[in-house]
Amino acid sequence: MTTLVTGAAGFIGHALADRLLARGERVIGIDSFVPYYAPQLKEDRVADLRGRHGDRFTLLRTDFADWDALQAALAPHDFARIAHLGAQPGVRYSIDHPRAYAHANLAGHLNMLEVARARGVPMVYASSSSVYGGNAALPFRVEDRTDRPVSLYAATKKADELMSETYAHLYRTPLTGLRFFTVYGPWGRPDMAVWLFTDAIMAGRPIQLFNGGDMRRDFTFIDDIVAGVVACLDHPPPDDGREKPGGSVAPHRLYNIGNNRSEELTRLVDVIEQACGRKAVREYRPMQPGDVRDTYADISAIAQDLGFAPTTTLDEGIPRFVQWFRDRSEATL
Repeated sequence: MTTLVTGAAGFIGHALADRLLARGERVIGIDSFVPYYAPQLKEDRVADLRGRHGDRFTLLRTDFADWDALQAALAPHDFARIAHLGAQPGVRYSIDHPRAYAHANLAGHLNMLEVARARGVPMVYASSSSVYGGNAALPFRVEDRTDRPVSLYAATKKADELMSETYAHLYRTPLTGLRFFTVYGPWGRPDMAVWLFTDAIMAGRPIQLFNGGDMRRDFTFIDDIVAGVVACLDHPPPDDGREKPGGSVAPHRLYNIGNNRSEELTRLVDVIEQACGRKAVREYRPMQPGDVRDTYADISAIAQDLGFAPTTTLDEGIPRFVQWFRDRSEATL
């Protein structure tokens, strides 16, 4: 079995590729190494995959939003399914860099839909919990309204879901959209809170807590996220005319993937402090534009359909990240 994974040098893409390769499969990865954060981290993830899995991992340094380049890169390769995880991430970055999101998240997603349609293969793609916007009812259910995004990033992810529904309806392409909830863990992203807080605490720098620290997130460990993605890859939605999670009667479904618990941001800091053995210097700031106060995933749909059940609590996952962070910091000195 060969899987095409976009964003393979990214956080979730690297972890998914590693899991598939460990099962004895082959992975064709696509990544353009956009410098949203230090490209060296992406290079190191690729080196990790190659070092442990050899030539069963193939990397294509290609921008999947460039249709001609994508076609040329994929022409020599066969694959049975697609995990489309590549995107331009970041809620706050989208406020000042809107065209990056139109390029990667809109044009890029359309290109991958075209690849899935032309190859006749199913695709799992990354959406986001951000599509729920400022919804007040918790936990977020896949049936909830998602037509009031509060950031351009969220709007592009909602647009991806709508485009996918159209392709599933017109071409019967099996598609699964996954609304990820605040993913963290080893090899994570340096722009996200767990990394930022750990780095600052270890260095003795202040950390910033927005909305006066009155925020909650459904923090989800990377291993649990990957387990959900693999389950969706292994079980594409049937074209049976029945309504799927998210409301589609085409072979298109939407799932939340989270830890199914919403944690106070201040508790996250407490757990990181304990793992680091140091206290944080806390600075309280107002709410940032485009951000939301609370996220909390209702995972009943994917639990019922695919048996998804996260197993890693914040108290277990944070020390694993902090140890990885220490090891990496020492290795780069």
